[in-house]
Amino acid sequence: MRADQRARRDSFLSKIGSRPVVMGILNLTPDSFSDGGQFQDIDAALAHAKAMVADGCDIVDVGGESTRPGATPVSEADELARIAPVLERLASTEIAISIDTYKTGVAAKAVELGAVLVNDVWGLRKDAAMADTVAAAEAAIVVMHNRTEKDEALDIIWDIRRFFDRSLALAAKAGIPRERIILDPGIGFGKTSRQNVACIARLGELKDYGLPILIGASRKAFLGSLRSEKPEATVFGTVAVALAAAANGASIFRVHDVAAHVAALRVFQMMRGFPP
Repeated sequence: MRADQRARRDSFLSKIGSRPVVMGILNLTPDSFSDGGQFQDIDAALAHAKAMVADGCDIVDVGGESTRPGATPVSEADELARIAPVLERLASTEIAISIDTYKTGVAAKAVELGAVLVNDVWGLRKDAAMADTVAAAEAAIVVMHNRTEKDEALDIIWDIRRFFDRSLALAAKAGIPRERIILDPGIGFGKTSRQNVACIARLGELKDYGLPILIGASRKAFLGSLRSEKPEATVFGTVAVALAAAANGASIFRVHDVAAHVAALRVFQMMRGFPP
């Protein structure tokens, strides 16, 4: 990792805990559940990334493969073809970039092109080389909980803790410093609607890890009654989840609607007595 990347990485990490941190979503996919196909054009993607930064996001999470339930997997080559041109253009900016991938080849190339954080939806568990790749790249890592199947009888927090314990052991073995690790309970991934709600309500049960917690509930189906023909209609539900998660200990929020979340979380911060 270059010196300028380390500076962006450390600047991003230093914000966590001092105030709510917002991660803006940039999907370069044709089939993501909410905004698939909107930002496949390079100029449109760059404009959207810059707009999210102007709206107040702290890092842009770039993804080249949809991870929605039922999505068709893409090859590493196809994923790289989607993300590389955008990352190459973003490299000349001061924008902090995260790469949303579970493939080591994509993660390594993304860091080479300027990414400072790897957002792994399989928490270092899908690709056996991911932990070593992240360590060697000096990147920060989001360890997200995931399941291949839903099990409504499961105590979801127990399952999340078991998953995190294994992922953190892999990170430690690879030499990833704990100060570069972020946990994500994986809202909407292998969970029932009730379990998604439980993740938010019981978020405090994960605080003993002593690591920052990221929540990614943006526009997801479990918001239920707020679904409509227009994805933007779920912004109210998403903001409500973000505020509930913030009250329960989350510090990073992965969202589509950056301006709304920045504004709401700023008010939340003031109401909690933190400096604006």
